[in-house]
Amino acid sequence: MDTFLLTLTLIVGFYMLWNIGANDVANAIGTSVGSKALTLKKAIFLAAILEFLGAFLLGSNVSETIQGSIVSPSIFANDPMVYIVGMISALLSTAIWLQIATYFKWPVSTTHAIIGAIVGFGFLVGGAGAISWNIISNIALSWVLSPILSGIAAYLFFLFLQKKILYSYNPVYAAKKIAPQLMFVVFFTFTLAIGANGLKNIGITLSTPILVLIAIIIGLLSAILVRFQSNRIIANKDILPRRSTRHEEQLHLLNKAKKALIKSHRSNSKYGISKNVNHIIEDISSLIETIDAEQNFQSDYSIEYQLIERIFGSLQIVTACFVAFGHGANDVANAIGPVSAVIQVIKDPTQMHLTTHIPTSLLVFGGIGIVIGLATFGWRVIETIGKKITNLTPTRGFSAEFAAALTIIIASKMGLPISTTHAIVGAVLGVGFCKGIPSLNFRLIKEIFLSWIITLPSSA
Repeated sequence: MDTFLLTLTLIVGFYMLWNIGANDVANAIGTSVGSKALTLKKAIFLAAILEFLGAFLLGSNVSETIQGSIVSPSIFANDPMVYIVGMISALLSTAIWLQIATYFKWPVSTTHAIIGAIVGFGFLVGGAGAISWNIISNIALSWVLSPILSGIAAYLFFLFLQKKILYSYNPVYAAKKIAPQLMFVVFFTFTLAIGANGLKNIGITLSTPILVLIAIIIGLLSAILVRFQSNRIIANKDILPRRSTRHEEQLHLLNKAKKALIKSHRSNSKYGISKNVNHIIEDISSLIETIDAEQNFQSDYSIEYQLIERIFGSLQIVTACFVAFGHGANDVANAIGPVSAVIQVIKDPTQMHLTTHIPTSLLVFGGIGIVIGLATFGWRVIETIGKKITNLTPTRGFSAEFAAALTIIIASKMGLPISTTHAIVGAVLGVGFCKGIPSLNFRLIKEIFLSWIITLPSSA
């Protein structure tokens, strides 16, 4: 009987992991595909590696929260089989809902789903007293805060890029100067996130000074590489296509007016570019893009921005890996937590009330399951995140991914199972607001929000 239950748990757990990879993969790579920084095949290949590493190195923190902190296992002490069947049911119901959502291309929260399912069976068996409502309230608060915080971070970060690069008098020079600095910050943070907690799973422990030193060295090397890559992109600008049009003079005048407006306002205002002037600049940019697209023309000024987007396309590949790593670290818990709890009870029912460390073999199992789901069925939701919420460029995608990744990594370090979906959607909305409300697809946003609301009661 124990062998049957163990086999059934692993099969259902793998089915759940497959659906996590199929649905939540869009959160990690959708923005990169949407901005054309990566092709779908390359994005899936990179995400597969980083999803696995995130699950293996950092996945145990949140897994332990899912495993034993939501429903008190002690209420099942007299009948461990009820607990086992309840956890398996939670996994199966969540997986079925995720597959339905993926089929309809809805980016729903796997975290919402599994926690709702666990609360559902726990409430049915043990009543309200079986639920750790303090934990649930903290988790629910994180669901609200994660899109807000990642959205604000992405909004402010993209405003920084606009002010320092896109609206500067010499955008290409500014990008070449600032891009290496940004990459230093990304790799420094990324290295600390791995080293502070993840390396213990492979038997390596580093003191804080050594870890910081390693992070600085890796950050400096990445900055040097980005500077070299930026110079190479700028040196090869002649390969960018140029076409003629009868509206060339009008585009030239618009670009000239835009540069003059930026330079004049900055020199006359100690507070920088005002909100109203920002709107005027955005309108001019939108008009330039419209004429440029309609007349199939690329001016010297638009070529400057192509160079900038190419530079940030390289940076966005790195942040896509960052998000994939954070996603694997956080969302592997949605399947591995219940699986680990069931295996523990099957082996020794007297240990039900204890929360043990997640075995490394299960983290590997979780990483493999997510990767297979990502590679076989994940393409369906990518289009929603990457293309349908708002128009994404590499600079916007970089801002959204970095903001979301920071939110996810910090939450994983705290052992707080936030919704990766909420974080990345909030970040995409944040950069969308920078371009203006009309640039957002509010019909789709409404559908996404409704799917979030439906997810928890459906699985519960």
